[in-house]
Amino acid sequence: MVITATNRRLSRYARLACSVGALLLLSLLGTLSTQAATEELDAIVAVVNNDVVVSSELDKEIQLVIPQMKQRGTPLPPEPQLRKQVLDRLILKHLQQQRAKELGIKVSDAMVNEALNNIANRNGLTLPELQATLEAGGIDFDDFSKDTRSQILTSRLQSQEVVKKIQVTDQEIDRFLAKESSRLVEREQVRLQHILIALPDNPTPQQVKAAETKAKRLVTKLRGGADFATLAARDSDGRNALEGGDLGWFEMGAVPSLVSDLAYSLAKDEISDPLRSPSGFHIIKLTDIKAAAPKSVTQTKARHILIRTNEIVSDADAKRRLSQLRTRIQGGDDFGMLARAHSDDTGSALKGGELGWVNPGDTVPEFEETMQGLGVNEISQPFKSPFGWHILQVEERRSQDTSGDIMRIKAREALQRRKAEEATEEWLRQLRDEAYVEIRLDDNS
Repeated sequence: MVITATNRRLSRYARLACSVGALLLLSLLGTLSTQAATEELDAIVAVVNNDVVVSSELDKEIQLVIPQMKQRGTPLPPEPQLRKQVLDRLILKHLQQQRAKELGIKVSDAMVNEALNNIANRNGLTLPELQATLEAGGIDFDDFSKDTRSQILTSRLQSQEVVKKIQVTDQEIDRFLAKESSRLVEREQVRLQHILIALPDNPTPQQVKAAETKAKRLVTKLRGGADFATLAARDSDGRNALEGGDLGWFEMGAVPSLVSDLAYSLAKDEISDPLRSPSGFHIIKLTDIKAAAPKSVTQTKARHILIRTNEIVSDADAKRRLSQLRTRIQGGDDFGMLARAHSDDTGSALKGGELGWVNPGDTVPEFEETMQGLGVNEISQPFKSPFGWHILQVEERRSQDTSGDIMRIKAREALQRRKAEEATEEWLRQLRDEAYVEIRLDDNS
């Protein structure tokens, strides 16, 4: 009897073990199935240095792009071309994020929230209304927020790496005006569309010939009535391909050098012949023109105190010292005397911090933005520029209608933008050329 009872118990244990084993097996199979589905969903579509772009990230980016293209009226290219265009953008995004991380550039939640509120305000919406509008259009708000953060990061990176290093000399302005002033009177701004048929570095004659043949074929189609935006979205290798090749409005002097002559000579809606550059063959369409009109300019009379940072003076030290000086000025101390005693800008310190009458574009963006946000006699909070930390006071503003001054201001702004556009394109190209990029899209699409 003991043996029989024991056998029955062992039999029950065996059945239980088999049942548990079966459940574990089914669970394991289910887990493996889920992992397989996840792995399939997140298949690697590109390797970017030590980072990867996965399929789900590409799909999310496409979900952001499609509603924007539809809103602009840009026809969607076939899916393979769309995925390629969006992947190219993601690769550049990853490269710039990697570079920003190396440089310690970060974007705070406060900066993202401010940007989102600004977007909402520009569209006459509250933030909750913006979220509802986006989601009604098929755009996930969290994805939109992440994309906004990425754009802020990219903008800060490009500003530090490229834009802030650009300088325009008086001699360059003189040469520009000697060549362009008469034509600036006729056209103030142009809007351009662009198609790029890219070439690799050190292309073979066969690659050059193939790219040129493709570019000429597209020009023939465009002059025959084909829609520029459709062909750009489908065939262009340019960064603005998914915007239908739209480059937006340019001040005449800011038009990239490669096409500056075309900006003056093309008629509205005219298509250029293919233009060769190191990056490939370009096709340009002039889509709209704004004629020049006389304008007045607002000049600002300002003074400032500058504290430079170094091995001894930290950012926190400079900011604290300027906060104390600001408090003293508000308490009745003379700005000019404190500037002479404390400012590291020797040129203006001797004049009590006076900068004289400042035109738009004369100062670095951080300084100008702060100055434009102040009222007359108002003193700024301490702020940082490439030169150090400042406080500034706006003493007076006036409107000037001097055509010569306006032309110089326009020329400076135009040259700055032209240099920035060209330098950014070259910087992005170099960033891509120096990176290890392996595209696996064809294997996983």
